[in-house]
Amino acid sequence: MPSSPITALLLSLATPLGAAAELSCRVIEVADGDSFACLTADHRLERIRLQAIDAPENGQPFGQHARQNLATLLLERPVTVRWEQHDRDGQIFGSVWVSPPDCPACGHTLDAGAAQLAAGMAWWLGEQAPQTEQERERYRFEEHEARARRTGLWQDAEPLPPWEWRGP
Repeated sequence: MPSSPITALLLSLATPLGAAAELSCRVIEVADGDSFACLTADHRLERIRLQAIDAPENGQPFGQHARQNLATLLLERPVTVRWEQHDRDGQIFGSVWVSPPDCPACGHTLDAGAAQLAAGMAWWLGEQAPQTEQERERYRFEEHEARARRTGLWQDAEPLPPWEWRGP
């Protein structure tokens, strides 16, 4: 995986706040396989991008599948977003937690980014991703397993990463 697009993405992030913030909201729209909009309790609209992954764009192969998978996980459900940064478009860039679909009473214990990787619906951004070492290990594992199972976009012999599909 080329590091320059990922490095450019990470360098485009705003300066961290210093301490992680937490946001609770209800997902009202899923834009693609790694971003969505939600409403807070005080009816503020927030745009969120899942950190550490990049999903296929809507117009590329598996883009609609990635979007639908994220919608199944999040749409019309309450989530918790843990974040420290905004991306270059002003979206909150963070980890997103939701109750597992098969256990709504379990609390927000499912990491949506890791779930997208496990379903073969995204690429992990690699070692440069703003994550703890434990998160990196989990994300690396989820992508590796999805590739080994040839699930989702890994069914394609040579899936085109979104940063290459978007071009320079």
